[in-house]
Formats: sequence, C-alpha cells, structure tokens
Amino acid sequence: MNTNDTRPQGRRDNRGGRRRYNDRNDRNDRSRGPRENRTQHAPKKLTFWQKIVAFFTGGAKKKATPAQRTSRPPYEGKSERKAPRPEAVEVTSPKLYVGNLSYDATESDLFDLFKGVGEVQNAEIVTNKATYKSKGFGFVTMLTVDEAKRAVAELHDKQFMGRSLVVSGSKSEGVRD
Repeated sequence: MNTNDTRPQGRRDNRGGRRRYNDRNDRNDRSRGPRENRTQHAPKKLTFWQKIVAFFTGGAKKKATPAQRTSRPPYEGKSERKAPRPEAVEVTSPKLYVGNLSYDATESDLFDLFKGVGEVQNAEIVTNKATYKSKGFGFVTMLTVDEAKRAVAELHDKQFMGRSLVVSGSKSEGVRD
C-alpha cells in the first residue's frame, strides 16, 4: 500500500463493512428484536415549502395499509359509467346502421350475417381515412324495407364476433362529402 494514501485504513469509499449508527438510541432500537418493541420516532418535520404544498393540496395524505386498499371498491366516489346506447331509429328505408362491430369484422362477414335474414344489396364498414382501420360501425342496404325491419328484429343485440350488435334504421340516405 502506498504511504502517501490519505484515505482511512480498512474499507474504502464506504463500500460495505460494518454498519455505523448515528446515535446510541438507534443502535439500541435495532438490537431489541421485533419491530413492536422499538420506540416510535417523531415524524419528520416539514419544510416551509412542504407545508405550503400540503396546505393547498389538502394536507399530507396517510398511506393506506394493504387491508384498506383491498377493502375499498374500485373507482371510489365515481359512479360506474356506461356508454349510452344509440337511439333506436325507425326503419323507413332499406339502409340499416350496424354499430358496436368488432374491429376485426370485414364487409364480407357483415354481408354473410345479414344474408341469413334477407337479400343484401350492399354492406360497408366505415374506416379511418388515414389508417384504414375500422371505426366499429357500418351500414347494410337490404333489398326491401320489410327485410330491413326483419333484420333489425332478428339481429339487434345479437352476439357477433364477441360483441353485442346494435342494428337500427339509418338516419341518412345520401352520401356525405
């Protein structure tokens, strides 16, 4: 070892070794055994800025114990919100709105589903212009208004690809720009 070394002998740079205690009481508390027997230390004193933040945020929040965390219902204080169902539109034309479609559904799947009810002229799924991904709804045009009414009666709230379909009359006849 170099004689010009100014570092203390033994463990260097605080890399392990014996644990040093700050005061005598701390050492005695650790040597007593179970945690219940140790003395409770006073809570840490808050700084000026911590007091200001605590004032504006409602004070220091106590952390919940694991038992309290599990006994609390999820979303405490909030009512469980369900998405509103689309309004039922009376069927006055052969064009139908089909909502709550699976994003994996294709136009041919939709065509085949409605073909079981009556003759289908057209089936289209509305997609995002930029990504070409389904928006989750589409339109089906049946041959007659009677077939459209029968399709609504049979397929509304039916499970299709893991989702409950919403089938109703279409609000618009024309094509949008």
